[in-house]
This record gives sequence, C-alpha cells and structure tokens, in this order.
Amino acid sequence: MFLSIKGLAKSFGENSVLKNIDIEISRGEVLSIIGPSGSGKTTLLRCFNGLELPDKGIIRFEDGQHLDFEGKISKQDILQLRKKSGMVFQSYNLFPHKTALENIMEGPIIVQKRNKTEVRNEAERLLEKVGLKDKLHFYPHQLSGGQQQRVGIARALAMKPELMLFDEPTSALDPELIGEVLTVMKELAQENWTMIIVTHEIQFASEISAKVLFMDAGYIVEQGTPQRVLKSPKEQRTKQFLERILNPTR
Repeated sequence: MFLSIKGLAKSFGENSVLKNIDIEISRGEVLSIIGPSGSGKTTLLRCFNGLELPDKGIIRFEDGQHLDFEGKISKQDILQLRKKSGMVFQSYNLFPHKTALENIMEGPIIVQKRNKTEVRNEAERLLEKVGLKDKLHFYPHQLSGGQQQRVGIARALAMKPELMLFDEPTSALDPELIGEVLTVMKELAQENWTMIIVTHEIQFASEISAKVLFMDAGYIVEQGTPQRVLKSPKEQRTKQFLERILNPTR
C-alpha cells in the first residue's frame, strides 16, 4: 500500500473538520474525493502534504515513513512529507512576476538545489507535455485560466513528486477551459501517477478513478469503485448529493 491514513482528525477551534478518516491508496492509483462545500475535502488534501497538521491520526507510506500526530512531529518530518507530493491549487498560485518557464524552474532550483540547465530542459519538456510549448516566456496575466492551471500542473511535476494532489483544479475556470486541464490529468493517470483529486467533475471522476470517496460534515460517508459509489450508492446522503449535482435544475 503506497499510502495509508488511519484515524485522521482535525479541528479549528470548536469546529471539528475531519473525523476519524481512514483511507488507503495504492501506487499508481487515482482517488477522487467528492462532497458538498464545507465537508472537509480541501482540509484533508492539505493534511497529505503538511499544509495542515492533523490533531491525531497516522500517515504511513510504503517506504516506511510514519507520522503519528498524537506524538511529536518534527520540522524534518513535515519536510519529508512535503517532498513526496506536488500540489495543484484551484487558484493557480503562480508567481505573477515570473514567466511560465520561471514558475516551473523556481522550486527545483531554490528548494532542491538542482542544476539550472538540467532544470530548464526539464521545464521546457513539461511545458510541451501540457501543450504550452509556445508559452515559455509568457507571464500569468498573458495566459488564460486553463493555461495557467496547466503551468501549475507542470510546476508540480517538476518537483518529481511521488503523489500528485489536485484541489478542485477546474473550479475557477470557465466551462470551455475545463476540458484542456482534465485532458492533461487523464494523461497523467494513464502514465500511472498516484493522484488524489478533490473535484466536482463527477463524470471525470467516474472515468479516471480507481476509487471515489464521498465526504460530508467531516466524515467519509461512502467509498469504493466509481461504479459502486457513483452509479449504485448505498447511503442516502450520497444519493442526495449526486442527484443535486447531476440534475441541478430539478
């Protein structure tokens, strides 16, 4: 098992956001997380790379790295956790004063201290991979939302992570731009990247995922294959959510 989560919990003051979360994900697997706003999806995703620290629970990787959040967690533990994952945010989070190429090169050079020529070659290859070979020297304000998000994906890939995390990567995009981002993500899935995706794109989740997890009010209500959770949900809350998402005018 590439990643195992046991008993994860997180509160902000009196607000309990995550409640006893258990998840397992295999290497090369795609897990999609769906659920209403405020259900804890983004907080859970941020716990996977240390942007949020759980109050309790265990995160364990197949290489033996083990974090028990009821014990003492060092800065080195968090650093090692962050090294494993690349994060793609819903609001792109690109440096506005840097070109697409420079945005991708920043992390490998500054954080990983890698060779600049090697990093540049890799960044150019990644921009070609996401269909932006001709946008190397464009700044974020010169790019569409879909193009900015594809730069964000290339930037995350440049850090050579073991795990790709996507936080509603299409939610800030106009409808006509969503497809170009989803296409890149489908290609990554076909290349057997391990991916955890928070999304409202139910059809996309159905096509790409090995597992789908439905969250509500900080709990995992239901999880399983896309066929089981999306086509034949057992829980009434899951059925209500899917009905509202898939038939918004009813």
